[in-house]
Amino acid sequence: MSEHFALMVPGASADGKPLTVRAPFDNQAIATVERGGQAAAEQALATAHALYRNRDGWLSPARRIEILKKIADLLHRQREFLATESAREGGKPLPDSLVEIDRAVDSFRSCVDHLRVQAGNCIPMDITPSSANRLAFTIHEPIGVVLAFSAFNHPLNLIAHQIGPAIAAGCPVIIKPAEATPLSCMRIVAMVREAGLPEGWCQALLTTGRDVSLALVSDPRVAFFSFIGSGKVGWMLRSKLAPGTRCALEHGGAAPAIVMADADLDQAVPLLSKGGMYHAGQVCVSVQRIFAHSEIIDKLAQQLARACGDLRVGDPTLAETEVGPLIREAEVQRVDEWVREAIAGGAGLLCGGKILSATTYQPTVLLNPPADVRVSTQEIFGPVVCIYEFSDIDDAIARANSLPFSFQASVFTRDIDSALRVSRRIDAASVMINDHTAFRVDWMPFAGFKESGYGVGGIPYTLKDMQVEKQIIIKSGEI
Repeated sequence: MSEHFALMVPGASADGKPLTVRAPFDNQAIATVERGGQAAAEQALATAHALYRNRDGWLSPARRIEILKKIADLLHRQREFLATESAREGGKPLPDSLVEIDRAVDSFRSCVDHLRVQAGNCIPMDITPSSANRLAFTIHEPIGVVLAFSAFNHPLNLIAHQIGPAIAAGCPVIIKPAEATPLSCMRIVAMVREAGLPEGWCQALLTTGRDVSLALVSDPRVAFFSFIGSGKVGWMLRSKLAPGTRCALEHGGAAPAIVMADADLDQAVPLLSKGGMYHAGQVCVSVQRIFAHSEIIDKLAQQLARACGDLRVGDPTLAETEVGPLIREAEVQRVDEWVREAIAGGAGLLCGGKILSATTYQPTVLLNPPADVRVSTQEIFGPVVCIYEFSDIDDAIARANSLPFSFQASVFTRDIDSALRVSRRIDAASVMINDHTAFRVDWMPFAGFKESGYGVGGIPYTLKDMQVEKQIIIKSGEI
């Protein structure tokens, strides 16, 4: 029998038919989740805004630290359960879901670490006659109500990245999880409350439709909007924000990796395979476009095709599975259509290229797809990697930079000059040298440029975004 999750907005009533959450691998019903309409959205905003306006009721840093520590401990204690259920609802294989829960635990602990050492600044005074007898310093205060829309592909850690900094900053937060993977969010919010955070400070809401979501986003009571998802939706929502509302957007990309002639292929191939096929390629910084030097492209292509072709595709809740399903059946059809288009245009099919089931697709490697087909120009978001030949490094860089996306990139080489040339000239927020494009730890800056995003993610950077730095100036004859 499937579980049922009630609306997590104190004092609000559910509206409409509950959402049935289904496992992407076998389409089995897992749970039902209540939705909220306009009245529930208004209740959530009114509660959050009232908490923010009542300064006497703000949670002290010591209290926030205590709560964040307890959240991390609760998550750690339920590690196996949360990872298994996350794999079931989102399709990410169990070994990778276990890593994700470990990251989520560390994300909450990282909030504590950064909150403990956060300090204001002393502003120079008494350096001109007009600034005499004054002492100036800054303190941090919560920015206000945080509204967060999350994505399906990391249903545990993305929630931690949006909720954790809000709690650390002292902001009331309303989170809307992805409809494909709301259960991980609901479980984490329940743990947040179990850890001692009063219910109104963290509310979770699945809306009844687009009109309710837009009403939330455009409300002037929202001080900070955090969005993780498609660029088309994110940029549209940013245009709806009320004057004064700050935001951070995290969208997708088509991550390039440049492999030089002197690269260590024994090191590079396993990394490129993992970076391209992790979570069936449904990652915003997944390896998508590999530019391989003409001297090694044949060897690289053979080895990568063998590595990807050997990956085990199947039930994500099994420990031996390496590639799980795509999030929706329609995505399988879309990916196959894009692959067929590339092959018809002259791309070589090195491995894969077949639908395995209604929900799974073979890990696929394409050689030299045309520059104008969709696998070359758009984010694939599926288990497909493309290899392109080059002989001149500047040509490879120019081709890597040709798309309106810019997130993370990588270069494989043993030559420091080549590594630095690519690092300085490629369009990317982060450049990995001798590593795949999907590397991330949760305290580093994580940002998309161009159409790939706005603002900087990562625990310390999100914490800073969710605060204001207030200056206080004291005038005294004793100074």
